[in-house]
Amino acid sequence: MGDRSTQETLQFKSRRVGITTTVPVEVIYAAGCIPVDLNNVFITSPNPGELVEEAELAGYPRNVCAWIKGIYSTVLRHRDIRTLVAVTQGDCSNTHALMETLELIGVEVIPFAYPFDRDRDLLALQIEKLMDRFGVDGTAVNRARERLDQIRRKVWEIDRLTWQENLVGGWDNHLYQVNCSDFKGNPDVFEQEVDDFLARLKEAQPRQERIRLAYIGVPPIMDDLYDYLEERGARVVYNETQRQFTLPFETADLVERYRLYSYPYGIFYRLEDISRELEKRRVHGVIHYAQSFCFRQIEDLIVRQRLKLPVLTLEGDRPNRLDARTRMRLDAFIEMLQ
Repeated sequence: MGDRSTQETLQFKSRRVGITTTVPVEVIYAAGCIPVDLNNVFITSPNPGELVEEAELAGYPRNVCAWIKGIYSTVLRHRDIRTLVAVTQGDCSNTHALMETLELIGVEVIPFAYPFDRDRDLLALQIEKLMDRFGVDGTAVNRARERLDQIRRKVWEIDRLTWQENLVGGWDNHLYQVNCSDFKGNPDVFEQEVDDFLARLKEAQPRQERIRLAYIGVPPIMDDLYDYLEERGARVVYNETQRQFTLPFETADLVERYRLYSYPYGIFYRLEDISRELEKRRVHGVIHYAQSFCFRQIEDLIVRQRLKLPVLTLEGDRPNRLDARTRMRLDAFIEMLQ
């Protein structure tokens, strides 16, 4: 556990802890803290575009990912978030500079790194260091994992009802899965939302969209993509990264769970999971979303060569609705699939 004193450990109690992407939140909950996925807070704010502009006024360049800028301004506005767990390997390369600019204003930054080659020993060491920093032991973390897994299994059921029973739309599939990064900071409340949604599905009729789509890449920064597709007779039955946020793996081994989690690792490992799901879910076409100014745009070259289905690559920059050009491209893609 290391040699941090009880007094040092207690500084984390009741503190809201920002996270830049999915990390082992079991550790944060075990410490009695509240994880806050800053991406979700940013994109659901009343005016996310304004947050991007604030970061640019503070000095962030125009040609930097809008998610990074949104996270920066979100932390500035939420003065109760003074601790941040930032993923330094396995996510956005701009996170390093984000950490430094937040440290400049007094935010305590805790680094966490996913090993590129999925090395179990290195990942176990990172989780142990995180546990040491938060002053928790394996027993407490395992209790938190068991509690969160109860909710994850219910969200897995929402995903199954999406592709197998055709009862769930693409947006709801996205929404409940993406919130498994932090469980909205309150697992009990989030679980009730999930239970209520599942209860409503008992009265639902199967959806009629004929075209089955996969969405791969980071969650979209535009908020009307799923509705637009469904208006045109297509539905997303597989959200790649959002599904990974639910850690859809039946293992009690925490280290193995985050080793199987595909998002932070290389594109070839991700494509193994993607290919399996495309076949299982009987997908007709793939939308690959690439955020502007993100290194993952380069991976589109590999995606197109490895996937055997039609692929439409969409690029998004700032929080907004679909523009006319993107709508036309989506229309043409759906028409081709029909």
